[in-house]
Amino acid sequence: MSAVLVTKGISKTYGNEKVKVRALRSCSMAIEKGEFVAIVGKSGSGKSTLLRILGTLEPPDEGQVFLEGKEISGLSDKKLSRLRRRRIGFVYQDYSLFSEFTAYENIAMPFHLDGRKENKNYIKELMDTLGIYQCRDKFPSEMSGGEQQRVAIARGMCVSPAIILADEPTGNLDAENAEEVAMLMSKASRLYQQTIIMVTHDGQMADYADRILYIRDGRVRERTEE
Repeated sequence: MSAVLVTKGISKTYGNEKVKVRALRSCSMAIEKGEFVAIVGKSGSGKSTLLRILGTLEPPDEGQVFLEGKEISGLSDKKLSRLRRRRIGFVYQDYSLFSEFTAYENIAMPFHLDGRKENKNYIKELMDTLGIYQCRDKFPSEMSGGEQQRVAIARGMCVSPAIILADEPTGNLDAENAEEVAMLMSKASRLYQQTIIMVTHDGQMADYADRILYIRDGRVRERTEE
């Protein structure tokens, strides 16, 4: 395997001269292609900041981020926008589906936003794998929370991105649906060799990942020091 995502000493500080909050402190890590990695941390630990930097939604103050061997932390806004559309998938806690579009249309949206025609066969395969093909013509209001989150996962995967970044993807679900979504993410990662990075505060959901990292006080470690 080869590392698809590498960070070297990334740091981030918010605030001003009087009040400074160090959200990240010299974080270095490597994520292999096809890995499902969970990053576990409490609220305020820096995990959301880390995910935003990995997703190129904000730059680090220090350090470098490499995606598929290329440094991305210094790219122009135009290049970053194209990179996000084609090489980074996002899955959010609140699903972030478009209410006026069906499940299929929501999944295909990344292709249309990029001016490309969707891969219908692959989308159907994804929906079958995630157990939501029966929802293809349903609107978000007609689906359960678990179904909506599986649609969001399919949307994140449909363009075969280099990485998927999942922000507390089971946070809005009950225990049964949360477990099912975590299991399906693990299955999809193995089946499609899809790299997934999930941040969560839930250690039980993290157990479905191939590897668990811990973040505390802005530092990422292989083991917790609780």
